Amino acid sequence: MSLPIDPSVLDATDVGEQRATLEMDHEEAVEHVRETFEAAGFGVPVEFSPSELLNEKVDADRDPYYVLGACNPAMADRVLDASDGRMGALFPCNVVVWEEEPGVQTVYHVSIMRIGRLVGLAPDDEEMAEVVAGTGEMVDAAFAAL
Repeated sequence: MSLPIDPSVLDATDVGEQRATLEMDHEEAVEHVRETFEAAGFGVPVEFSPSELLNEKVDADRDPYYVLGACNPAMADRVLDASDGRMGALFPCNVVVWEEEPGVQTVYHVSIMRIGRLVGLAPDDEEMAEVVAGTGEMVDAAFAAL
Protein backbone atom coordinates (compact mmCIF):
# COMPACT_ATOMS: atom_id res chain seq x y z
CA MET A 1 0.00 0.00 0.00
CA SER A 2 1.31 3.43 -0.85
CA LEU A 3 0.45 6.49 1.18
CA PRO A 4 -1.63 9.21 -0.49
CA ILE A 5 0.91 11.79 0.72
CA ASP A 6 4.66 11.68 1.23
CA PRO A 7 5.25 12.11 4.99
CA SER A 8 8.86 13.10 4.37
CA VAL A 9 7.73 16.36 2.74
CA LEU A 10 5.47 17.38 5.63
CA ASP A 11 6.69 19.58 8.41
CA ALA A 12 5.27 20.28 11.86
CA THR A 13 3.09 23.15 10.64
CA ASP A 14 1.43 20.94 8.00
CA VAL A 15 -0.07 18.79 10.76
CA GLY A 16 -0.40 21.55 13.35
CA GLU A 17 2.14 19.95 15.66
CA GLN A 18 2.67 21.72 18.97
CA ARG A 19 4.86 20.75 21.90
CA ALA A 20 5.55 22.28 25.30
CA THR A 21 7.54 21.27 28.35
CA LEU A 22 6.15 21.71 31.84
CA GLU A 23 8.27 21.45 34.95
CA MET A 24 5.80 19.95 37.42
CA ASP A 25 4.64 16.52 38.46
CA HIS A 26 2.49 14.50 36.09
CA GLU A 27 -0.87 14.82 37.85
CA GLU A 28 -0.36 18.57 38.30
CA ALA A 29 0.53 18.90 34.60
CA VAL A 30 -2.59 17.00 33.49
CA GLU A 31 -4.78 19.26 35.62
CA HIS A 32 -2.98 22.38 34.34
CA VAL A 33 -3.38 21.31 30.70
CA ARG A 34 -7.07 20.50 31.24
CA GLU A 35 -7.73 23.90 32.83
CA THR A 36 -5.72 25.76 30.18
CA PHE A 37 -7.53 24.12 27.27
CA GLU A 38 -10.90 24.71 28.92
CA ALA A 39 -10.00 28.40 29.34
CA ALA A 40 -9.15 28.51 25.60
CA GLY A 41 -12.66 27.32 24.67
CA PHE A 42 -12.35 23.54 24.67
CA GLY A 43 -14.26 21.02 26.71
CA VAL A 44 -12.58 17.79 27.74
CA PRO A 45 -15.28 15.12 27.41
CA VAL A 46 -12.84 12.19 27.17
CA GLU A 47 -9.67 11.44 29.09
CA PHE A 48 -7.73 8.33 29.98
CA SER A 49 -4.31 7.00 30.83
CA PRO A 50 -2.93 4.55 28.26
CA SER A 51 0.06 3.94 30.53
CA GLU A 52 -2.16 2.77 33.40
CA LEU A 53 -4.13 0.53 31.06
CA LEU A 54 -1.05 -0.98 29.42
CA ASN A 55 0.77 -1.40 32.71
CA GLU A 56 -2.23 -3.27 34.08
CA LYS A 57 -3.11 -5.34 31.01
CA VAL A 58 0.30 -6.26 29.54
CA ASP A 59 2.74 -5.32 32.29
CA ALA A 60 4.22 -2.66 30.00
CA ASP A 61 6.08 -0.71 32.70
CA ARG A 62 5.29 2.59 30.97
CA ASP A 63 5.96 5.99 32.50
CA PRO A 64 2.91 8.24 33.05
CA TYR A 65 1.14 9.09 29.78
CA TYR A 66 -2.28 10.77 29.69
CA VAL A 67 -4.69 11.69 26.89
CA LEU A 68 -7.10 14.61 27.15
CA GLY A 69 -9.74 14.53 24.41
CA ALA A 70 -10.49 18.20 23.82
CA CYS A 71 -13.50 19.43 21.86
CA ASN A 72 -15.11 22.72 20.95
CA PRO A 73 -18.74 21.84 20.18
CA ALA A 74 -19.29 24.66 17.66
CA MET A 75 -16.21 23.67 15.66
CA ALA A 76 -17.04 19.97 15.91
CA ASP A 77 -20.53 20.66 14.55
CA ARG A 78 -19.14 22.67 11.64
CA VAL A 79 -16.55 20.07 10.68
CA LEU A 80 -19.07 17.23 10.81
CA ASP A 81 -21.24 19.12 8.33
CA ALA A 82 -18.27 20.06 6.15
CA SER A 83 -17.00 16.47 5.98
CA ASP A 84 -20.31 14.60 5.65
CA GLY A 85 -19.65 13.18 9.12
CA ARG A 86 -16.33 11.52 8.27
CA MET A 87 -14.17 13.73 10.51
CA GLY A 88 -15.96 12.33 13.53
CA ALA A 89 -13.74 9.26 13.13
CA LEU A 90 -10.83 11.41 14.32
CA PHE A 91 -12.66 13.04 17.26
CA PRO A 92 -11.81 14.25 19.81
CA CYS A 93 -8.79 16.49 19.32
CA ASN A 94 -6.25 14.85 21.60
CA VAL A 95 -3.72 16.61 23.75
CA VAL A 96 -1.29 14.21 25.40
CA VAL A 97 0.88 14.64 28.46
CA TRP A 98 3.78 12.29 29.08
CA GLU A 99 6.46 12.20 31.68
CA GLU A 100 9.97 12.69 30.30
CA GLU A 101 11.41 12.29 33.78
CA PRO A 102 10.03 12.98 37.24
CA GLY A 103 9.04 16.64 37.35
CA VAL A 104 9.30 17.16 33.56
CA GLN A 105 6.25 16.66 31.35
CA THR A 106 5.82 16.99 27.59
CA VAL A 107 2.50 18.31 26.25
CA TYR A 108 1.88 17.34 22.61
CA HIS A 109 -0.85 17.96 20.05
CA VAL A 110 -1.43 17.58 16.32
CA SER A 111 -4.37 19.11 14.47
CA ILE A 112 -6.91 16.53 13.39
CA MET A 113 -8.48 19.26 11.27
CA ARG A 114 -5.26 19.70 9.26
CA ILE A 115 -4.65 15.95 9.08
CA GLY A 116 -8.25 15.33 7.97
CA ARG A 117 -7.74 17.71 5.06
CA LEU A 118 -4.39 16.16 4.15
CA VAL A 119 -5.83 12.65 3.90
CA GLY A 120 -9.09 13.67 2.22
CA LEU A 121 -11.53 13.10 5.09
CA ALA A 122 -12.44 16.77 4.99
CA PRO A 123 -12.74 19.01 1.95
CA ASP A 124 -10.06 21.49 0.96
CA ASP A 125 -12.47 24.41 0.79
CA GLU A 126 -13.13 27.77 2.46
CA GLU A 127 -15.38 26.33 5.20
CA MET A 128 -12.72 23.84 6.24
CA ALA A 129 -10.01 26.51 6.02
CA GLU A 130 -12.04 28.58 8.50
CA VAL A 131 -12.38 25.61 10.86
CA VAL A 132 -8.64 24.88 10.62
CA ALA A 133 -7.83 28.54 11.32
CA GLY A 134 -10.32 28.82 14.18
CA THR A 135 -9.25 25.67 15.97
CA GLY A 136 -5.62 26.56 15.34
CA GLU A 137 -6.07 29.92 17.04
CA MET A 138 -7.66 28.21 20.05
CA VAL A 139 -4.83 25.67 20.32
CA ASP A 140 -2.25 28.44 19.89
CA ALA A 141 -3.88 30.34 22.77
CA ALA A 142 -3.85 27.25 24.98
CA PHE A 143 -0.19 26.49 24.27
CA ALA A 144 0.75 30.14 24.83
CA ALA A 145 -0.94 29.95 28.25
CA LEU A 146 0.79 26.73 29.28
